[in-house]
Amino acid sequence: MSDGRRFRLIGYVCALGAGATWGTTGPLSTALYREGQAITGIGFWRLVLGTAALALWALFFRRDLFRIDRQGVLLMGLFGGFLVALFEVAYQFGIAGAGVAGAAALLYTAPVMVALVARPLLGERLTPLRLGLAVAVMIGAAMTVMGKREGAANDVALPSVLVGVVGGLLSAVSYATTTVLARWAVPRYGQFRMLFWEAIGGVVLLAVILPLSGHTPLPPPTAAGWLYALALAAGGVIVANLLFFTGVRRIEATPTAVAATIEPVVGALLALLLFNQQLMWLGWVGLLMVVGGVAAGYLKEGAAEQTPPA
Repeated sequence: MSDGRRFRLIGYVCALGAGATWGTTGPLSTALYREGQAITGIGFWRLVLGTAALALWALFFRRDLFRIDRQGVLLMGLFGGFLVALFEVAYQFGIAGAGVAGAAALLYTAPVMVALVARPLLGERLTPLRLGLAVAVMIGAAMTVMGKREGAANDVALPSVLVGVVGGLLSAVSYATTTVLARWAVPRYGQFRMLFWEAIGGVVLLAVILPLSGHTPLPPPTAAGWLYALALAAGGVIVANLLFFTGVRRIEATPTAVAATIEPVVGALLALLLFNQQLMWLGWVGLLMVVGGVAAGYLKEGAAEQTPPA
C-alpha cells in the first residue's frame, strides 16, 4: 500500500471511529433524561467535564495549547464555540423529540450540506453523484422520523416531534459548519488546539446564554447521572472529536462527514436494545437510505481522492 493510500485510509478509519463513538450519545442522553436531568443541562455538563479534562491535560503535558493568535481565538474560540454550543443544545432537543434514530438521521443530512458548500469554500468537487445523494439522504431522514415508533412510556416530559426535527436540523447545520471550519483550521493549528479552544468557547457561551434564557443548567441529580455525563464527556466530547479532526486533516471534508455516518446505525441499534425505541418498516427503510446513500458515495469517490501523505 502506498503512503498516500495509507494516509487516506487512516483518515477514513478515524472518521468511522468518531461516528461509532458519537453513536453512544443518544442512548446515554436518553438515560440521563430518565435520571431527571434537564435537556439543556446535558450538553452543558458533558462539555464542562470534557473541557476540564482537556485543560488539566494541557496544563501538565501540552501548555502550548494555551498559546494562540487572535485569528485562532476568533475562529475557533468564538465562532467554533458558538457552533459547539448550538450543537449541544439542539441535538439534545432532537434526541428527546424525534428519538435517537430520528435525531441521528436528521443530523446526517450534514454531509449533504458539506458537499454543497465545500466547493466554493474549500475547492472540493461537487458531482452529480453528490447531488443525487443529497436528495436520497433528505428523503431518508424524513422517512426515519415519520417511521418512528414510541418505546416504553416514561414520566419524563419530552418536546414534540416538530421541536425534535428542528433541533436535529440545527445540529446538522452546526456539524456541517464545524466540519468545514475544521478542514481549514486543523492543518494550521492542530486537532488538539482546535478541540481545546472550541470547547472553551462553547462552555463560556452556554454558561452565559442558558441562565439568561431561564434554563440555568443544574448538575445531574444522581450518582448514575454523573456517570452518564462523564461517559458523554469522555466519548462524545474528547475521543470522538479527536478522531474526527484527525480524519478531516487527512481526507476531504465531505468524505470525512460521510464516513462518520456509522453513528445512526450504532445509535439506532443501541436505542433498540436498551430503550425499545423501535422503528417501523418506513423508518428502517429511511435509515438505510441515509446510511446506504452516503456510504455508497463515500466508497465510489474515496478511490479517486488524491491526498498527499504527511
